[in-house]
This record gives sequence, structure tokens and C-alpha cells, in this order.
Amino acid sequence: MPHATLTPASILSSLSISASTPNAGFFDGTSWGGSGPIIESINPATGLPIATVQTASKEEVDVAIKAARDAQKIWRGVTAPNRGEVLRKIGLKLREHKEALGCLISMEMGKIKSEGLGEVQEFIDVLDFAVGLSRSIGGSVVPSERNKHFITEVSNPLGLIGVITAFNFPNAVFGWNFSLAFITGNSTLWKPAPSTPLVSIATTKIVTSVLIEEGLPPALCTLLCGGTEVGQAVVEDPRVDLVSFTGSENVGRIVNVEVAKRFGKSLLELGGNNAAIVLPDANLALALQTTVFAALGTSGQRCTTTRRLFLHSSIAESFTSSLVAAYKSTLSRMGNPLDSNTLIGPIHAKDGVKRFVQALEEVKAQGGEILVGGNVAKVEGELKGGNWVEPTIVRVRDVKRMEVMKRETFAPILYVATYDTLEEAIELNNDVPQGLSSALFTQNMSSAFQFIGPNGSDTGIINVNGSTSGAEIGAPFGGNKSTGWGRESGGDSWKQYCRWSSCTLNWSNELGMAQGVKFE
Repeated sequence: MPHATLTPASILSSLSISASTPNAGFFDGTSWGGSGPIIESINPATGLPIATVQTASKEEVDVAIKAARDAQKIWRGVTAPNRGEVLRKIGLKLREHKEALGCLISMEMGKIKSEGLGEVQEFIDVLDFAVGLSRSIGGSVVPSERNKHFITEVSNPLGLIGVITAFNFPNAVFGWNFSLAFITGNSTLWKPAPSTPLVSIATTKIVTSVLIEEGLPPALCTLLCGGTEVGQAVVEDPRVDLVSFTGSENVGRIVNVEVAKRFGKSLLELGGNNAAIVLPDANLALALQTTVFAALGTSGQRCTTTRRLFLHSSIAESFTSSLVAAYKSTLSRMGNPLDSNTLIGPIHAKDGVKRFVQALEEVKAQGGEILVGGNVAKVEGELKGGNWVEPTIVRVRDVKRMEVMKRETFAPILYVATYDTLEEAIELNNDVPQGLSSALFTQNMSSAFQFIGPNGSDTGIINVNGSTSGAEIGAPFGGNKSTGWGRESGGDSWKQYCRWSSCTLNWSNELGMAQGVKFE
């Protein structure tokens, strides 16, 4: 669609989303429907409804699971290269709708347009990655000590993958899971965040249109828009072989326990409280630019957002001054996410604004100094009813006293503190429950290797002279500690969606015994 035609109405219509009547939020592979409550999708920039959605009921979870499991029995018999061909066509279809879908993400989630488009591109990139896997996935061959014995690892499809996604990446995280689950022969059941149902409906329609064209059961990609009751039903059902959950640490803890109770598999992507460390030998201009992006991208609502900044005492004053100036310059570029000049969009929901205010009340009580921002922003005109806050920098003089700093607040709040040695900075980096992403800025190779080594950062993603956010799809994505230990997207993440067997084939006519055992 040409850029000039992209209005909110045309975005919705091009993705088969109705602005006037409730959109079906339940898809079981046969029909669209829903018998749960009707919910509104709200534009966080304006506070106004975009559209309404008829959600799924708890009873419809059972219908979707049965349909998805039946569809998977067909799909698991398709060879991996042929699965890859279907994924390739899904990628082409997403490319056709990239502009509109990216704009819908901006409208419904609130991230700026380039980030919305980038999110769709991330889904496309993971599809391409999975297409490559279609001709390379497999297990290892292990030498046997027994004569005429062959040992190999064999992967088979796991079954049904439940994907519960968060509001901040309403398209890409499903893309990670769908692509890898699909290429390994599984079906998916998607339960999106209640506040971003339109993106999930549009995405599901795009994916299933290709399945229909290819003569495959559309129930390979089922959808359940809904609230806690629907999500709980997915988590507790033993027919869902793996539950991939992206969300808060508190809810993730419950998901982990409930899935473990039934001996299911879970894949968790939870909180991130990410730190950047700037050494005095760093390229300070690079460190400044990178920190501003990492702290303010998606208005501080990425799980990989930089929330803590540790500056060497010798550069702290000058660097902080430059950082404050950079933050002040962004205030004039706060606005409509679909405007190409906008850098700072809204907070996604009213609750997020409340958490922003609450966190800053704690900051003041715990001795923090607000250097810039710190207020709910006043925006006039059509954006007056939106969820606007000022990008905020807090100077921390006593890290031990600043307990709020150890908690992830999904808002553009950056805590700045000083250190004197790299060892001290690494200790500060690691001194939080979460362990998702971290960054070190230095020109010193020894410091870089220390940071990625056994005495360095304990996060699942480590960056040197790069942003804590904006990871590429080729490497595994995920964190340690209370972030959940999950790994998605690249690397060997695909292996989690498989049922693995160690297989021994005896092609002799004798009983083979290992470890010197005799039974005669």
C-alpha cells in the first residue's frame, strides 16, 4: 500500500479489521468467533478506542486445543524442507502487509513507526532463519563402544505450543515462537495480551491465509484473545506440550509452577533490569548515543531497555550533563507514533503511568535526585487523552538505599550512579534479581573479555560497545536468574520445540553390553 494512503481507517481495512463492529478474537481453524466479553482496543497516544474485539471464553480454549492437536497430526508428517517452503510463503505474505501491520502495531501498542515496522521485519527475519533450518535441523551421531551399534539423537515434533505474549512486542515474540515451532512440526495456540488483540487478529489472518492457499489445516495457528481466565486454561491444560510465556516475573513464577505441576515444558521471558557501564577509555559519543536509544526506545517499555547506568567517577559529571541535554532535546519530539518526526511515544496503558508516578515517589523517599523529567507530561490537542510521561533521569548517590532501582519499572526512568573500578561496576550490574541484558563501553580488550567471562556480567545477553536493546535474531534471546532462563529466536533455540530421543540401533546378531558388563 502506498505510504500516502495510510490513514488509521485504511490501516484497519487493509488488514480486515473492522472499526465499527466487534472483531472476532477466537479462531479454531474452522471459523472466527468468540463468546467471551467484548473489549476495546485503546490507542495509547489518544486514549480513544480503535476497535472492539469479541474475546474467547474458557470453554473455547478446549475447542481450539482439540483443533490444533488434530491439525498437528497432519503437519508432523510433512517433511522439514516442505515445511520450510510454507514458511517462505508466509514471509512473502508478511512482506506484502508489512507497512500496514507495522502501523497497526504503532497505533495499538504506542511504539514509533520505525519500531513498529522493525517488529514486523523481525518476524520476517525469523521466518527466513527457520526456512534455513528446514534443511539443517537434526541431531548428532555418537560413537558406540559396542560392535555394530549406531547411536544417534533424533528430534521429533513436540506437539502443541501455547504462546502467551506481552503488549510491548505484540507481533515479533509470537513470530519467534511460531516460526521455530512450525518448522519443527508443531501447531500453535496464541493467547495475546488483552490490550493488543488487533495485532494478533491481523497477524493470524495473514498466516492462516497462506495455510489455506497451501491446502493445510488453518488450525495449525489458532488464536484465543482474552484475559486471565483464558490464559490460565492454556497454562493448566496437559494437552499444551510447551507454554512460552512473556510477561512479568510475578505471573511467570505462577506459570512456571503450574506447568511444572503437570510435567509440561515452559519457556519464560520475564523481567529485565538492564545496566550499561561506561569506562573512562570508552568512545563517549558512542556511549551517549547508544544509551539514549537504549533507555528511551519504545518509551522505556522494552524488556531490554537500559534502566541503570554506571559511570566511572572521573567522567560522571560531564557525561551526565551531556545525557541530561540529550534527554531535554527529545521532549520536542514526543508525539503521534505514526509521525516520522516522533522519537518518544506514549506509555502503553494508564496503569503504566501510575507505576511511573509511584516509582518516582519511591525515588524521592529513598534519596534520589531527579535531574530531568519526573512528571506526567502535558500534551494538548488530539493527544491530550493519551498516556504521556516525561523521559526521566535519576541521580543515585546511595545504590544500597535505592531499593526501587532493583525493580523493573516499565517506563522511561534511567538511574545513574558512579563507580571507581570495573569489578565494582560488574558487582553493581549483577546485584539485581533479573539477568537479561547488559552493556559495557570500553576500548580496552582486557576489560571487554573480563565482562563476558566468568567474573563478568551474569546476563543472558551481553554487549560491548552496543545497546542493551535491539538484539538481532540470529543469536538466542533470553535471560538468566528471575528473567526465566528461556531462550528464543536464534541459535539452538529450535531444539526446545522438539521431543528428543537418544536412539541406539544394533545391527549385529549379538547382545551388546557396555561398561564391561557381562550377563552369561
